[in-house]
This record gives sequence, structure tokens and C-alpha cells, in this order.
Amino acid sequence: MRRAHLAAVLVALTLALVACSSGAVAPTGPVNLSQETLKAIGLGADWNWKKQAAPLQLGVTHTQESLDPEEPAQARDRGVAVLKNNGAIWQNVHLMGFGTLNPEPAPGQYDWSTLDQRMKLVKDTGGRTVLTLCCSPDWMKGGAPGETDWSQLETAPEPAHFDDFAALAAQAVQRYPQIERVLVWNELKGFYNSALNRWDYEGYTELYNKVYTAVKAVRPDVQVGGPYVVMTSLDPGSPDSSDVRGPWGVADQRALDVVDYWLANNVGADFIAVDGGTATRNDTVAAPADAAARKFADLTAWIRQRSPLPVWWAEFYPDVPSGEDGGPTSQASAASTLAVLAAYAQSGVSVALLWGPQGADLGFSALWTDSTKSDGGRPTPLTAPWQWLVPRLAAGDVSVGHSPNLPMLAFRAPDGLLLVNLTAKPIELTGTESLPPWAVLLSPRVP
Repeated sequence: MRRAHLAAVLVALTLALVACSSGAVAPTGPVNLSQETLKAIGLGADWNWKKQAAPLQLGVTHTQESLDPEEPAQARDRGVAVLKNNGAIWQNVHLMGFGTLNPEPAPGQYDWSTLDQRMKLVKDTGGRTVLTLCCSPDWMKGGAPGETDWSQLETAPEPAHFDDFAALAAQAVQRYPQIERVLVWNELKGFYNSALNRWDYEGYTELYNKVYTAVKAVRPDVQVGGPYVVMTSLDPGSPDSSDVRGPWGVADQRALDVVDYWLANNVGADFIAVDGGTATRNDTVAAPADAAARKFADLTAWIRQRSPLPVWWAEFYPDVPSGEDGGPTSQASAASTLAVLAAYAQSGVSVALLWGPQGADLGFSALWTDSTKSDGGRPTPLTAPWQWLVPRLAAGDVSVGHSPNLPMLAFRAPDGLLLVNLTAKPIELTGTESLPPWAVLLSPRVP
């Protein structure tokens, strides 16, 4: 009877939190776990419980297709419901590209139509607004006025047009009073100096300083951050390795140099933004998933040694081990994403933004399936645990624990518990059923 009850619970959970490609809508509320399971897992002091170091606000970045008006109505409505229901505190949109058109095709000629749509989506779903000030109109980077060559989207503006881009940024924050934060540029696109084998952090910082000054002149209340560099991981022994390393690999010194230069030379900043994934450049992914996720805690600690500013992970990519399928409907991706959130909570990250909440073919978790399809907009394996964590991590009331002898982690709040199997293998428990691979178990009972 006891084993049959647990099996039923686990089957229900697996069906609820595994990708909903079958069309069934996953519940967003907690599912009871049996006392036998909780007893077998333990969850005592030996789990090394650590209360989150600071409130953590989770958000999303809308990309090329994300609940746009032309999507099938029912699919879009389902996705909107996911987003409204603790889907994100912050919602990030780009000035140009990633779902928005050229806002200034020619000097002084503006087209805000698609950015208007994205801003309305953020308002309608109750989000707080972040604007990523990337990318730039063609005439700022050598193109002809009035034309947009999307193949050149990631080309940086020419230094002679840095003031023009800063003026456009000022126009945007004035037009949209809802904007509270801005990220200056995106991953230093177009700022790599191949001849020197390093980032052109001088050029980027010059652009950043002009944008910061222009934005603060018209909206001093808007908080501005950078440098939004990719914190690349390398395998041990690779060229450009730094002294920052862990089970996840070695940090690329060239990315660390960007942060150091920007901190020393910016005219002002309200937060530090970076991004990265768990895989190395050679696609090595540490196991279990919390070993890979430790990268984010280690690099956050490195940043905190240099600045007291709030740390934002503007993008993060939890890769899955070789042999596992990653993607919006992947249970492995969901569990790996939760391992990263645990690292953020323990290391005091302030904001983390999930890139592309609308399921696509990127190989990472999303919050709803592709709503450009009539059967889309449905919850994914990440949806329920993410929605459960959003308000609790923001309140600062979550403790994170790691099992001393099982590949598991847990999030514990005053009103519930979230358990994660960090591996592709079942976890055998004494006196009860095993936990399925990559299981994500949510319970309102706190032992």
C-alpha cells in the first residue's frame, strides 16, 4: 500500500512536470510527497542547509517570438497565463532585434511599433521592465540610411556614432516611463578584437559611458548596468585560462579582463551584468548538475571581490550532460536549470533572466511551449517549480540544501519543499520507491 501510494505520486509528478507535448496542462500547485519518501531522503542538518544570501528576483528575456499578437489566440492566451502566474518579476526586451524592428531606420525617423507591442506585453502581464540597449540601426555602423540588413545585427556602432546611439537610448527611456533598468549592449557583440585576441573593452566602455550619461540626463531614476560579457568556460590547460576554476572548468581570462577594465573606467553603474553557460567551449559538462552550476557561484564570488554592486546574470544556459536531450520539454534541462538557481541563491545573485521563455530549438528550458503553434503555450517541466520559486526567492525566505550522500538538492521555504534529482539515474531509497531520473518533486510539507 505504501509503495503503491508513492508510485502513484511519482507518476503524477512526472506526468505533471515533464514536457506537456501531449497537450495536457501541467498543474502549478504543489503535489504531496509521502512521509516515507521524506523520511528516506532525510533532509536533516547534514544536508548543510544554507539560507539564500540575498533576495533573488527571477525574470525572462523575450526573444524573436514571444507571445506576439499574430500567434494563435488560444496558444498565446495559455502562454500569457503562465507568464502572469509568477512567471517573471522582470521582463527584458531589446531595443532592436530579438523581436523588435529597427527603431530609427534613418536619422531622426523613428518606428516604435514593435517595441510598443513588447512594452504592452510586459505591462499586460504585470512585469517590471528591463530594456537591453542593443542593437544599433544600420546607419550607425556603416549601412545606408533607411535600410536594415539583419545579417549585420550584431555589428557594433562605429565610434563616430556612439553619441547617436546614446541619443537613441535616451529617446527610448523617455518614451517608456515603465522602464526601470537598462542593460548596455549585449555580450559585447561586435567588440571583439581578433588581432589582439581579446575584447575591445576600451571601445565598449566608451559606448557604455556615453549611454549611461545620456540615460541619466533624462531619466536619473533608471538604473544602468553592464558590461554584459559572456563568462566563457574553458577546459583545464586551455589557452587564455585564468586562476578561477572549479569542477565546471576554468574561466576565460579575456572575459574577466572586461569586467576589471569596465569597473575601473566606467563613469557610473548601478549593477553588474554578465552571462554564461555550464558547458566549456569544448562542450564538457560537469556532473552532477550542481557541480556544473557551481560555476555561477564561483564567478559571482569573484565579482563580489571586486565590487559591492548587485550582480545580474542577464543570460544563463544550463547544459545537460552528453547523451541527454536538452530543450524546452526536457526534464534534464529543467533539473539543470534548478541547480543553477540554487547556485544563484547561495551566492547572493540579485537578478537572473531566463533567455527565451517561449520554447524554441535552443536546447534549454523554457516556461511555455512554442505558442506560434496552435497547440502551444503549454507549461513545460520547468514551469511549476519556477513559478513556485519566483515569489519565495524574491522574499528571501528560501534555504538550499545538498544531500550528503545522494545526488539531490532541495529548496526549503516556510510553506513547502522542492526536491531535485541532479542525475540521469534513479535514486534508490530505503523502504520506498526510487526517485526517477531528473525528478523534480514539489511538496507543501516541510519536515
